[in-house]
Amino acid sequence: MPELPEVEVVRRGLERHAVGRTVQAVEVRHPRAVRRHLAGGADLADRLAERRLISARRRGKYLWLPLDSGDALVAHLGMSGQLLVQPPGTEDEPHLRVRLVFTDGGPELRFVDQRTFGGLALEPDAGDLPPSLAHIARDPLDPEFDLEAVVAALRRRRTGLKRALLDQTLVSGVGNIYADEALWHTRLHWARPTEELRRPEARAVITAASDVMRAALGEGGTSFDRLYVDVNGQSGWFDRSLHAYGQAGRPCARCGALIVREAFMNRSSFRCPRCQRTPRRPRW
Repeated sequence: MPELPEVEVVRRGLERHAVGRTVQAVEVRHPRAVRRHLAGGADLADRLAERRLISARRRGKYLWLPLDSGDALVAHLGMSGQLLVQPPGTEDEPHLRVRLVFTDGGPELRFVDQRTFGGLALEPDAGDLPPSLAHIARDPLDPEFDLEAVVAALRRRRTGLKRALLDQTLVSGVGNIYADEALWHTRLHWARPTEELRRPEARAVITAASDVMRAALGEGGTSFDRLYVDVNGQSGWFDRSLHAYGQAGRPCARCGALIVREAFMNRSSFRCPRCQRTPRRPRW
């Protein structure tokens, strides 16, 4: 699923093209796209009508649009969700699920989702943070992110390092791609026990995750296919700068050993077998 850089790219696009506009009508074309809105598609459409989008916000991988009513439209992109801005009359996308039309007659906002794992939901009285996202930790790009508190919390865990990095209640925004990149940069194995990390190592891996996500954001995120695009349908280019993720069989840019791909939590993990040695007592 999209990670922090990809979601931030979408948030910035929404800020430019949707914020400040008033919804005229909403068309829900697939019930799964609004399944998290338990009152159903008709209710979501009624409650969005005549509401103004006042900002576009994000925490980690999660995105929401506060409304002038005090509610918020929460968007879960899932594996293949896209929020696209399209001129009225543009041919519908094959997997168009929800369409927002605005009173100014300008570009529509469309939610497109091939696999229908994502969706939209309206949350009442959202305030600064929708209730469904209250358990999500701050991410490394948040101005109020407390690095030392996260370092201490990471070292208190008794788990594998990559599992901890993917735990959105510890630090949000890091997914499979940027975890592998941060671990490569710090020469740490993904199964390193967190309780054995020295403080400088814990600080280094969190800092590396922050640095690599900032770099990815500068390139528009990582797009391996047409599912990860910005609101104008453009792909990011950071896949050209990856050192570990997806690089199996290619030489490590640091030592020349071939990057290996290993099974991890029903997905894949990539590392350099020479730079990132398996710990003596790994936590799988």
